Amino acid sequence: MKNSGNTLLLFMAVVLIMLISCQGENDAFNIEAEKLLVYEAIHNSIGWAKNKDIELLYSVIANDSNYLEVDPHERVVKGFQDFKRNEQFWMSSDFKAIRYEIKDLNINFSKSGDVAWFFCMLDDINEWKGQPVNWENTRWTGVLEKRDNSWIIVQMHFSYAGS
Repeated sequence: MKNSGNTLLLFMAVVLIMLISCQGENDAFNIEAEKLLVYEAIHNSIGWAKNKDIELLYSVIANDSNYLEVDPHERVVKGFQDFKRNEQFWMSSDFKAIRYEIKDLNINFSKSGDVAWFFCMLDDINEWKGQPVNWENTRWTGVLEKRDNSWIIVQMHFSYAGS
């Protein structure tokens, strides 16, 4: 009888320790605060263009060879150096960002809390030499990774909803 009492106490202690450790993990990850940070990174990745704040853009894009972006016109960007090749277009005085709208943004997190993915619809309204160069009614999905306490986009995919 004494052994079963010790076993029960040991079992209860293990369960209590597990509950406390799980509670600590949940407290450490504040989903609402992290969603706001991911939301900000997503918006910065498109909103930087209004003021041509290229440093803001580069602060939210993975600066490595594993970065991946698929654009609606079948262009695939592989790696940060390939991504930077667009700088000539974006920073040209011929390019003007007019406005953007992100609709129905949905953000999810991995159980570990260091990966997030999102889906939304995007209207990105711009001009090139005074002519429209818009992405309207565009599906936009992406994956972010938390690196050094910052949410960084590691993958994006854009496609037109009509195709």
